[in-house]
Amino acid sequence: MKEIFVDADFDVEEITSKINNLMSKWSIQLLDINGPNWIVFDYEMEIKYIFIFDVDFNDLETRIKLEDLKLNVIYHIKSLKDETRYRDNLINAVFFD
Repeated sequence: MKEIFVDADFDVEEITSKINNLMSKWSIQLLDINGPNWIVFDYEMEIKYIFIFDVDFNDLETRIKLEDLKLNVIYHIKSLKDETRYRDNLINAVFFD
């Protein structure tokens, strides 16, 4: 498992590209978007990558960037037309102070 830490000044296009490249691999099945932790699983449901977003969920600009990123990645996953899936729980009251 590889952890990738992302800070608040991340570039949406750069992170989109990284995640999309991972999701395009034949061995990857699921992206679990769960607040600050975006977990990439293979077909055996083993964790391969974790993107850890060290961001302030109360910051509107950051939340917009996260939503843009999420939509970019979901669009890509849907375009794959295979068994690759995602689970979305980006914004949840649990992640707010």
